[in-house]
Amino acid sequence: MNTNEIGAAVEEALRNTPFIDIHTHLFPPSFGNFALWGIDELLTYHYLEAELFRVAEIRPEQYWKLTKGRRAELVWKNLFVDRTPISEAARGVIAVLQAFGLDTTATSLTEFREFFRAQNPADHVREILHLSGVSQVVMTNDPLDPNERALWSSGTAIEPGYRAALRLDRILNEGTLETVPEVRRCLDVAVQRMNPLYMAVSLPDDFVFPADDMRTHLLREAILPACRDLRLPLALMIGVRRGVNPALHDAGDGVGRADLRSLEELCTEFPENRFLVTVLSRENQHELCVYARKFSNILPFGCWWFLNNPSIVEEITRERLEMLGTSFIPQHSDARVLEQLIYKWRNTRRTLAPILTRSYQLLAEDGRTVTPEEIRRDIRRLFRGNFESWTRSNAQ
Repeated sequence: MNTNEIGAAVEEALRNTPFIDIHTHLFPPSFGNFALWGIDELLTYHYLEAELFRVAEIRPEQYWKLTKGRRAELVWKNLFVDRTPISEAARGVIAVLQAFGLDTTATSLTEFREFFRAQNPADHVREILHLSGVSQVVMTNDPLDPNERALWSSGTAIEPGYRAALRLDRILNEGTLETVPEVRRCLDVAVQRMNPLYMAVSLPDDFVFPADDMRTHLLREAILPACRDLRLPLALMIGVRRGVNPALHDAGDGVGRADLRSLEELCTEFPENRFLVTVLSRENQHELCVYARKFSNILPFGCWWFLNNPSIVEEITRERLEMLGTSFIPQHSDARVLEQLIYKWRNTRRTLAPILTRSYQLLAEDGRTVTPEEIRRDIRRLFRGNFESWTRSNAQ
């Protein structure tokens, strides 16, 4: 294939491969208020709230006293009417509105609200998955949230396209359960109810393993043995600094560089466990790639949170391709609002197309031609196959 043919083959494969979104905060319509969708939810996303506080006169404590609808109107006026919505998060909302043929220059939210109010939730989910090119989204499910636990215990049906992931933050970071038997009972019940694809925990930038603390004790004696016995990977999401500015609520978290020698210790001590790993600090990315080359039980995934901007995604993805070939998962959406899937995955395809094209062009220049079939195989592996192979014992 020549240069143009390689680019066309990459774009075709990206367009037609149904991705698995391995980490989201989405819920199915059957979960009621847990399932977020519509214009007011899109506009009160914490990325946009952080932008609002930089430009609006309103103070955070005043903002939080307003209804969600009024907060959405403030975001729209300040970031979309009074200013050009050029940031990544703001541009994403524009992409969603455009996908539904709505007026992106409107000064009022009336048309948008009427449109979303008219949607049938189940049909809307199917349309969003179609528009985003995603066949399956993996939720974030907290076994210690009493409201969510009630839904699981009552046997609430989950619509097609949603799978569970068992989130351990309250157990490992808040010490809600303190003994190994308590934790193991909790995990066994949750796994039976949810049938999760993996367990996951978000860890601070000062995470250390091993340490003389409850987190190390529970990881060693309860979490990692359970993951091994149940054949579930553990997703480690490392580098968040909670509550850097508490007044901003969810928008107030920050980022810190982590010491990834803890990852080395985990992989050495638990070689039979599989670890999905993403790190929040840009400075940790190269180190993660190096560790993934040394430990085959590490599967790097995604460009998380503050890294989910095209300029940084491009840098990280190029580095991973150069060091790991296709043995990683390029991206996940981290979506909290259903319609965010549209723009987050559109951005991923648009950003990765030239990166992958250039990689294949360099390969061809160095003497190894590639075929459209190989390109389709590689892209399927990156966005489906690697994850499916790591969770194959739990695939439906």
